[in-house]
Amino acid sequence: MITLAGIIGSGKSSLTEILADELGTKPFYEPVEDNPVLPLFYQGNEIAAKRRAAGEQNVSNPYAYLLQTFFLNRRFKMIKLAKKGSNNILDRSIYEDAMFMKMNTAMGNATEIEYKIYQELLANMLSELQYVSDEPTEDLMVMINVSYETMIKRIKKRGREFEQIEADPSLVSYYHNLLDYYHQWAESYDISPFLMIDGNKYDFVENLADRAQVLDQIESKLVELGKLTPAEFAALQQKRAHN
Repeated sequence: MITLAGIIGSGKSSLTEILADELGTKPFYEPVEDNPVLPLFYQGNEIAAKRRAAGEQNVSNPYAYLLQTFFLNRRFKMIKLAKKGSNNILDRSIYEDAMFMKMNTAMGNATEIEYKIYQELLANMLSELQYVSDEPTEDLMVMINVSYETMIKRIKKRGREFEQIEADPSLVSYYHNLLDYYHQWAESYDISPFLMIDGNKYDFVENLADRAQVLDQIESKLVELGKLTPAEFAALQQKRAHN
C-alpha cells in the first residue's frame, strides 16, 4: 500500500489520483467534502484563539477530539480496504492523524485526557491491523514537502472558505506550527520506506514534465522495494512518452 503525506494544500489528493491512474490501482481519499466536523473544527479554533487572546486560561477547541476521532475511524476503514489489493493508494496516513492530535493537544485545542484516549484507540487499531497482516501498514510513504508560501497559494486556489487566512487570521500561526510538526514528523518517521517529493520544485498537477519526474521517483522506489518490476516500470514510462 502506498500512502501520501503532506500538509494542507500540498497536493496529496491530486497526486493520489495521478498515481492511481498511472498504476491502474485504487485511490482512497481523505473524507473532506462529506465531513460535517471539519468546518466546526476551524470555527472552534477561531473561537478558542479569541478567548485566549482575551486572557482566558485552559481554553480548548471542543471539536478537536471529535474531528481526529472521525478521521481515525475513516482511515482505519480505508486501510483495511486498501490492503486487499496491490499498490492501492491512500491520500493521508493514519500516523499523520496522530501527529495532528499531538499538535492540537500541545496547542491546547485538545485536553490531555482526550489525547490519552485517542492514543489508546489508535494503538488498538494498529494492533488489529498487525493481527490481520504482519506487514507494515504502509509499503511506501511518499511525503510532498512544500513551503508556507506554496501551501497558502494552493489553499487559495482550491477556495475552501474555512481554510483561508483572510477569513481567520489565527490560521497563520496554526499553519506555521503545523509545518514545524510536519518537519519533525518526517525526520522521525521510520515505520516503512519513505520518499520525499519536493512540492515547491515540481508542479505535478499542471506541468506534465514535472509530473513525469515525480512519477519516475515514486516508481523507481517501488522497483527498489520489489513492488514493481523493472519491465513494468519501463512500460509505464513508454506509455507516458506516447501520451
